[in-house]
Amino acid sequence: MSATLDILFDEKTIAEKVAELAARISSDYAGRDLVLVGVLKGAAVFLADLARRITIPVTVDFVQASSYGMSTTSSGRIAVSKDVSCDIRGKDVLLVDTIVDTGETLSRLFELFKEKGPASLKAVVLLDKRCRRAADVPLAYAGFEVPDAFVVGYGVDHAEKYRNLPYIAVVERSDR
Repeated sequence: MSATLDILFDEKTIAEKVAELAARISSDYAGRDLVLVGVLKGAAVFLADLARRITIPVTVDFVQASSYGMSTTSSGRIAVSKDVSCDIRGKDVLLVDTIVDTGETLSRLFELFKEKGPASLKAVVLLDKRCRRAADVPLAYAGFEVPDAFVVGYGVDHAEKYRNLPYIAVVERSDR
């Protein structure tokens, strides 16, 4: 497969949106015990940039969950291969992911994390693909709405490639 990438959001646009989201989160959680939980692997880049822009003290942890594998479509089966290592009971938890597509992964994580007794549980995503939503997930913060296209970059991959791109691009595939 060969692919052409069409840039949807450049580095500057992403940086501005991350700063905006971080300012809102900093204001909303001022004086509270906030835990940012990145959904690996995709959220690593977004979480790093977001955490550096948040102006209040936070704890950072990770969960690894996936429904894609090497495919471009969700399998519908959510596998959690790493749970958080910190105790989130009584703390404000913000799940951080770069993109929400069907919503099934975040929905499953909301179920799992509610059982852990957080004071509050919300989510922030950079990219919201509402047109593909199969599970109703509440997003407290969303950066950009994206079209029904396969996107890569800024942590989002295709078969584990393209995560390192500093921008978000639509993959135009040509099987020649």
